[in-house]
Amino acid sequence: MLDVEKIKKDFPIFKKHPNLTYLDSSATSLKPQSVINKLNEYYGEYSANIFRGVYDMSEKATTEYEETRGVVKNFIHAPHEEEIIFTRNTTESINLFVDGVKDAFHSGDEIITTIAEHHSNFVPWQQLAKRKSLQFTVISDKDVTRCALHVSQKTKILAITYVSNVLGTITPIKNIIKEAKKLNPHIIVLVDGAQAVPHLKVDVQELGCDAFVFSSHKMLGPTGVGVLWVKKELLETFAPYQYGGDMIRSVSIEKTEFADLPHRFEAGTPHIAGVIALKESIRYLQIVGLDAIHVHEVELAHYCYDTLNTVFGNKIQLIGPKKREVGLVAFVLKGIHAHDVASLLNENNIAVRAGHHCAMPLHTHLGIEASVRASFYLYNSKEDVDRIVNSLKKVFQLFK
Repeated sequence: MLDVEKIKKDFPIFKKHPNLTYLDSSATSLKPQSVINKLNEYYGEYSANIFRGVYDMSEKATTEYEETRGVVKNFIHAPHEEEIIFTRNTTESINLFVDGVKDAFHSGDEIITTIAEHHSNFVPWQQLAKRKSLQFTVISDKDVTRCALHVSQKTKILAITYVSNVLGTITPIKNIIKEAKKLNPHIIVLVDGAQAVPHLKVDVQELGCDAFVFSSHKMLGPTGVGVLWVKKELLETFAPYQYGGDMIRSVSIEKTEFADLPHRFEAGTPHIAGVIALKESIRYLQIVGLDAIHVHEVELAHYCYDTLNTVFGNKIQLIGPKKREVGLVAFVLKGIHAHDVASLLNENNIAVRAGHHCAMPLHTHLGIEASVRASFYLYNSKEDVDRIVNSLKKVFQLFK
């Protein structure tokens, strides 16, 4: 197990809220002081725009910003820096990708995704299918590991999550992609890595995917920064997603020539401070060690799952398999709405997520209106599990 008390000292929010039990890292993670310091460094020392100025502060900001691109490239083992595009979040990354591939479809082509997807990797494809008269195939949660078997020659896209933000499972992405490309070598595979990157080592080349997306704020970094990685040969076929400043080489009344990769997809002034600080969150994770973090989280998830099952028995419905593969446990207290549970836990300084977790099709498929989700990270401990269990006992007493 990690030295949680030592780690918590790196997170100033625990100084402000010493009694906080934060169990909502799947929604957004807390931020270490080193990341906050990097944000303040930009705003306090070289708060200038990038790529535009020939003065020292602008060049410093540009260097720091582009350095993050290299850090991200190495973090996910991408082949080229110019394949890394900075966006606002995973959602924008996916929408940019959808816009890039939309003209390659013909009526009757197929998009495959799964019932376990976050809305951001479900709705954009659903809407594209409606506009283009495409077949939209949704694989059930029990068939996710075998979803490659549904691939045919008419399948253009497989959009799939790496880690479920509800079920607590890891999708065997590498095997699925390998089998899918055997059946259709031309299929394009996008992987939603938002719930994976904060916890698992990622090698996009080893996975064999064509695109990979994630967000900074779920991995100790600032909000407002996302990443889209796309294979260079595919990315070069994309038209610009937005038009404006910094994504052009030249403009005349008659025509516009666009900048080279990746800048043609980063129109306007980005979240400069956020991108610069992202590399500090990556460095923090690498120092602690992603393998150690993952082991720690899974142990907490097993402890939570088993304790809830033992203490509450048939009064609780635990979602997903008993074997926890990531650090989260979603559940339903029978006869008590998830929002009521979360509100009562909040009175004991316990922060959890309640609702459908932006996975409404999955909740509907499971016959659940809403669930409570406790998600663990490197700053959580078994004491946090004990606190939520004891608080849930009080919830049941109130609803007798």
